[in-house]
Amino acid sequence: MNLFRLSCFLCLTLGLSAQTVVEEIVARVNNEIITTSDLKRSREQVRTELQQQGATDVAPQMSQKEKDLLRDLIDQQLLVQRGKDEGITAETDVIKRLDEIRKSMNLETMEDLEKAAQQQGVSFEDFKSNLRNGIITQQVIGQEVGRKLNITPTEVATYYEQHKKEFSRPEQVELAEILVSTEPAPSAQKDAPPPAEDPAKLAAAEAKAKQVLESIRAGAKFEDVAKKESNGPTAAQGGELGAFTRGSLAKELEDKTFAMKDGEVSDVIRTKQGFIILKVLRHQQAGLPPLKEVENKIYETIYYERLQPALRQFLTKLREEAFIDVKQGYVDSGASPNQTKPVITDVASAETKDKTKKKKKFLLF
Repeated sequence: MNLFRLSCFLCLTLGLSAQTVVEEIVARVNNEIITTSDLKRSREQVRTELQQQGATDVAPQMSQKEKDLLRDLIDQQLLVQRGKDEGITAETDVIKRLDEIRKSMNLETMEDLEKAAQQQGVSFEDFKSNLRNGIITQQVIGQEVGRKLNITPTEVATYYEQHKKEFSRPEQVELAEILVSTEPAPSAQKDAPPPAEDPAKLAAAEAKAKQVLESIRAGAKFEDVAKKESNGPTAAQGGELGAFTRGSLAKELEDKTFAMKDGEVSDVIRTKQGFIILKVLRHQQAGLPPLKEVENKIYETIYYERLQPALRQFLTKLREEAFIDVKQGYVDSGASPNQTKPVITDVASAETKDKTKKKKKFLLF
């Protein structure tokens, strides 16, 4: 460490209390910094996403994705800074999104959402900041890259002709359910035999199911009734069960549902779990769908195939217009050979001035 860097280090560390968190700066992107904590959070987020996607062996995929962690953080900094330069604040979208999250968690107020975040060890301000940055990033990508991708009807039709085999599909039905359960509460004794069915409870459950069906046929929305009345695990999703091909349902249910049309609701059906009401959200016939039915999907496919290289080209341009300095030992896998590093003339005073209002202090490199 040379004398200049040593003096900078002393300026920032002599006055630190025992409670101060010392962080290492990994990269500077114009006036913003990326720290080891940012890398750690990004790494944990990627690992969680892989686990949620059902990855059995996370290590190989993590090894590959870790190579681009710093690149992705620099990408986001560049896009957020571009958004701010363009006057994009995303405040309205942040409020709207927070309200959607609140409703999905069945919370009454935004204060309840903040408490829920704190109970999970999440800083609500950090959560909002990340949400805001994500929205700004998407808006910048849409405005600067996405809208410039021109996809013609001829290209969509050509894609359809070349991928007909992929679009061919089996007959299936997409279902939603409302379950009025007749299953008894679990016994405290592990080996206890199942209790005998109570005729009175069965009759009450059937009566409730019929009453629920009457309300739907009188005009109540199936989704709303499912959220309120269903005892099934899909209640929070409005009863949505997903899609089923022939042979994947019990024979009785298959015969009933595959004979139904889109939007049709079944009678009350007795099952082992209780009494259910099924709705066919969509009855898809076997064979090749017409182009009009899948053209939006084709458009999206082509769009996202072209978006990644176009976005990388745009980010390379932003890198070449920015001042980016990455600490030795770390690699920005998206770096351009035409990037320039910043000339820092007064690191200690700038760093101290910029960080005096924050509890965290940073080690310079």
